[in-house]
Amino acid sequence: MNKETGMEFWRGLKPIEKVFQPDALPEVYISKASDIEDERYYVPISDTVFTKPLWISPQRNQWCDILLAKGPGLVNRHYHPHGVFAYTISGKWGYLEHDWVATAGDFVYETPGEGHTLVAYEHEDPMRVHFNVTGPLIWLDEKGESVGYFDVHSYIAMCKEHYEKVGLGADYIERLYR
Repeated sequence: MNKETGMEFWRGLKPIEKVFQPDALPEVYISKASDIEDERYYVPISDTVFTKPLWISPQRNQWCDILLAKGPGLVNRHYHPHGVFAYTISGKWGYLEHDWVATAGDFVYETPGEGHTLVAYEHEDPMRVHFNVTGPLIWLDEKGESVGYFDVHSYIAMCKEHYEKVGLGADYIERLYR
């Protein structure tokens, strides 16, 4: 072990000189992404659930966010034509249509075409879940029939309206585009 670098054996490595390929965009870096200290960054998606966008691809109809509910919450019934990935940061949530309940550290993969009703349960910690969503959410009625949709463009418009209203500026969301 090198005494100057301690356990960080890589300390002497030189960073790559050519970091970005032609036309590559810089990374999106958000410090403490799941913090809820400044609630202006959380956009209401329903009366009880909020979303904090982390990354958005308008061209791919895809986004990553933190979904938040401070108490019991509900997101409308829906299904996704594409798979969705979820990682639970805190709290307790699930789908009325399934017998599992996710808590901190749990991972969920939602298969394309599966209808569900997302609910946040009462818990001492707020429900915070990192989602990676591709494609639209197809809103459903109680029979599972389509009654509308919500896609990346709906998401962007909703965020722009909220960010303008709370003083962050509608264009705040555009720094997350990649």
